[in-house]
Amino acid sequence: MRAEILVSGRVQGVGFRRFARNAAERFGVDCNPINLRNGRVFILAEGRREALELLINELRRGPTFAHVEDVDVTFKEALGNVYDLS
Repeated sequence: MRAEILVSGRVQGVGFRRFARNAAERFGVDCNPINLRNGRVFILAEGRREALELLINELRRGPTFAHVEDVDVTFKEALGNVYDLS
């Protein structure tokens, strides 16, 4: 399963992408976090639904200096490559 995740708040300049990658690795999820120009972070993640849910819960907390205001998630069929943004 693929999750397209958009995280809003103070999520840039606080190690959020590294935090997301580390959390994804712990749960066996492939992920590609990308900083957006509008200050949000977009994350493509693929893995088992249960593992994706665990990742999303971690992203809602974020790293120590982050302040997550919103996490918007859309689930889709996996494409097998989190670097394929189509």
